[in-house]
Amino acid sequence: MFPSPFHGDRSAPPVGIAALLALVVLAMAGPTVAAGTAYDPLTVPAGSQPQTVDLTVHDPQRHREIPTLIYLPQQRAPVPVVLFSHGLGGSRHGCAYLGRHWAGRGYVAVFIQHPGSDTSVWRDQPLGQRMAAMRQAAGLQNFLLRVEDVPTVLDRLERLGRERGSALAGRIDPTRVGMSGHSFGAVTAQAVSGQSLPLGRQAFTDRRVRAALAFSPSAPRAGFGATRAFDGVRIPWMLMTGTKDVASIGGATVESRLSIFPALPPGGKYELVLFEAQHSAFADRGLPGDALQRNPNHHRAILALSTAFWDAWLADDPAARRWLDGDGPASVLEKRDRWQRK
Repeated sequence: MFPSPFHGDRSAPPVGIAALLALVVLAMAGPTVAAGTAYDPLTVPAGSQPQTVDLTVHDPQRHREIPTLIYLPQQRAPVPVVLFSHGLGGSRHGCAYLGRHWAGRGYVAVFIQHPGSDTSVWRDQPLGQRMAAMRQAAGLQNFLLRVEDVPTVLDRLERLGRERGSALAGRIDPTRVGMSGHSFGAVTAQAVSGQSLPLGRQAFTDRRVRAALAFSPSAPRAGFGATRAFDGVRIPWMLMTGTKDVASIGGATVESRLSIFPALPPGGKYELVLFEAQHSAFADRGLPGDALQRNPNHHRAILALSTAFWDAWLADDPAARRWLDGDGPASVLEKRDRWQRK
């Protein structure tokens, strides 16, 4: 005869009370346990394929057209914005793996294309003249154009966020902006997020930027050195580079890239150094002259740490902050990768 559900062990509490006690025990175990098992920066909700919007931002004062590619998340409420600046000779279509993932995680990801230092530099040049054209494009004039593109695009995004009928209407939170970029784009990101320059201390800083992420960062080559250039960085920064991160243009060495983190003031500062990652490790594909095969775990680590960084400092997610400041990074890195924070 099966026991009646109404005649169980009288010494045990009723099922409802037992469940309540279990919840209390879990709560007393501390939030880090629950957060550690729940937070995963690589998870993207099912059905979160981002919508893409091509937009050309017109700057009448500079007579300049700035192409942008926007990855829109599924959310219709205002969400943080993350800008990305491509490297020399690139375009808004590069690093799409970042745009798709960040948008899948709930960010409006805006990829800026900078005329004068984009694909137009080399596309119509004879093969033997492409490198010379690229070197010429990596100068002060294009740097100045780039750093002015950022606030121009941000201004336009804010207006579109308020404009009825716009694809961005009601979907932009202009108080939560992140800036990122690779190589020449990292130089751009650094300049608008607190780095001082020989042209004038913090001359290009955009106060709307709350956090910045530089892939293949560069220390200044002229004027005051790295020890002074980064004194004024007041927002969270994440740097990502590799032990083979050198480029044929620009002259940045691995040592110069690594000189930036020690010069940053403490508080929300992070550095990832991927073992044997080349300059192209942060891009979608390899570059001519790459000597090593690409490590598939590099993109996994890049996505996880960049997402946790945005979640912690733009979305104000305490679980992301615990993951980032705790053992989370070790779960996606390989043994010879290096990670540090301050």
